[in-house]
Amino acid sequence: MKKFALIGAAGYIAPRHMKAIRETGNDLVAAMDRCDSVGVIDSFFPEASFFTEFERFDRHVDKLRLKEETKIDFVSITSPNYLHDAHIRWALRSGADAICEKPLVLNPWNIDALEEVERRNGGRVYNILQLRLHPSIVALKEKVSCELAENPDRVYDIDLTYLTSRGKWYFISWKGDEAKSGGIASNIGVHFYDMLSWIFGEVEENIVHLKTPYANAGYLKLRHANVRWFLSVVYDYIPDEIKAQGQRTYRSITVDGEEIEFSGGFTDLHTRSYEEILKGNGFGLQEARPSIEIVSTIRHLEPVGLKGEYHPFCRKVEG
Repeated sequence: MKKFALIGAAGYIAPRHMKAIRETGNDLVAAMDRCDSVGVIDSFFPEASFFTEFERFDRHVDKLRLKEETKIDFVSITSPNYLHDAHIRWALRSGADAICEKPLVLNPWNIDALEEVERRNGGRVYNILQLRLHPSIVALKEKVSCELAENPDRVYDIDLTYLTSRGKWYFISWKGDEAKSGGIASNIGVHFYDMLSWIFGEVEENIVHLKTPYANAGYLKLRHANVRWFLSVVYDYIPDEIKAQGQRTYRSITVDGEEIEFSGGFTDLHTRSYEEILKGNGFGLQEARPSIEIVSTIRHLEPVGLKGEYHPFCRKVEG
């Protein structure tokens, strides 16, 4: 049984990490969050020590580190995006491995620095890139790999559309602050960019057509794919037929006009991620780099407007 600590216990995604720790047969012994609305812990690890001040949390973990039988093995990090880098560093300096939510960091040069911290402290950094474990996505990668083996020059046409409605709270929270979240592309799109570059190869061209606080859209030319993408947190942009079903999220990937069905199968992906990490097969700093490079570039590009290969949903924003 491994011992875990958790930073960001009050966040939206934290319960999935608690569930993964429990379902892999391990123990959460300490958790920290500035917010004390963490009653969800009772459903998983009611005996876990909890702190709202980082200094006291740090002291507690440091005391545990003095004995081999009590020291923390892993620190799970579900804090706001801009704090990931600092919390990963702290985990490694505390003698633990780090398991961090996406995006791992906001910029690729943060990864360069973390590699040095990893070498200096001897720990490992793992990123949750759960789409790489989704059965439909794994099947797509296998299919594409076989087709590229027969035709190495093949290029696919892909449309990525992801709409996940958010209320007014979103823009008051840290998620609405680009300096803290990295913007929409980082906050809700990074795992899709990871998946696409993992399957279709490295980026050759990155163009942004549209960039607002509510929606981003652009074009990625990958080695084996031309990708038109659209991301938004606005309910109004969701297709009417999806609204009629009472849904507030719309997720679609088409490859050469064929829809890839992956709407289900998400509930256990964090547990699957933990299982792989505990076996030594998790996704590390280098696996995280391509998607971080993509979102960092998107953040710094100026939008070119609706010209060239833009996603058709862009017209919803412009019109």
